[in-house]
Amino acid sequence: MTSAPTPLAVRHLTVDEESAGQRLDNFLFRSLKGVPKTHIYRIIRSGEVRRNKGRVNADDRVEAGDVLRIPPIRLSERVEEKAAHPAPAREFPVVFEDEAFLAIDKPAGVAVHGGSGVSFGVIEQMRQARPQARLLELVHRLDRETSGLLLIAKKKSALRALQDQFRERETGKTYLALVKGAWPAQLKVLDQPLHKYLLPDGERRVRVTHADDPDGMRSVTLVRVAQRVSAPADLTPPVVDGFTLLEVTIKTGRTHQIRVHLASAGYPIVGDDKYGDFELNRQLSRRGMKRMFLHAWRLRLTHPTLSSPIELHAELPPELKAWIQK
Repeated sequence: MTSAPTPLAVRHLTVDEESAGQRLDNFLFRSLKGVPKTHIYRIIRSGEVRRNKGRVNADDRVEAGDVLRIPPIRLSERVEEKAAHPAPAREFPVVFEDEAFLAIDKPAGVAVHGGSGVSFGVIEQMRQARPQARLLELVHRLDRETSGLLLIAKKKSALRALQDQFRERETGKTYLALVKGAWPAQLKVLDQPLHKYLLPDGERRVRVTHADDPDGMRSVTLVRVAQRVSAPADLTPPVVDGFTLLEVTIKTGRTHQIRVHLASAGYPIVGDDKYGDFELNRQLSRRGMKRMFLHAWRLRLTHPTLSSPIELHAELPPELKAWIQK
């Protein structure tokens, strides 16, 4: 297979009806396959991308008939090599599918898309597995370590409608999380702003901050106790309060929101390698818990084309269900 030729000339893209209303950056991500997102943001910020001959921002919405000027782009050898060696084809368990979108049950440990040191993810593998599909686009994201429901649009109109629902907080997203300790049943709402920052090595982290932090983003998490789970007797030190299985519904979709909110409350998620109890994780790993116990379990939304309510479920994966029962 030969790699695609490196685009070196100025190009002009016309926004079609199906793409109207999308953010500029998202439109370009889909139109300029193989171009790194960092480069796309760079040419937008520099003013090299023009809309109808005028400057445009990354978060501006494009309209049908807009003409976008794209500067010459030279792909790196690494990107060209990636194009020549695409992701392996892979299907994932389908929870729901029709002509507008599908919902899959994403396994833990699989990224939703390539980038940040990952060559490919769910979306690249599914595109290879379904070459006949006109469109496959991620509606939202899940952390690599999180399993469960992930939506993929098959039409641009469905993509836009579903993303609007997520942005306007019109969906109900509920996760199952196992945390260390006995979560107090009366603690049902966590309403604390979150602040994103980088570690010295460039890795992303999030922390709870104060209401006056100009970089803090309001974040609301609803919690309900689903089950009390006893702890293995030979843990050192012992976990005297055991564990709690929680149903966690997020009203805002911030990065690492559930993980940070629960850990900040004093109840870290079992197996969380960023915000968890690392010594406990090490001991539980030897007992079979080798992943983070966070699963996107239920999703309530409005169907993007039928306008009817729909509720999707992805039950706990066998390794998590077996660990609780054991």
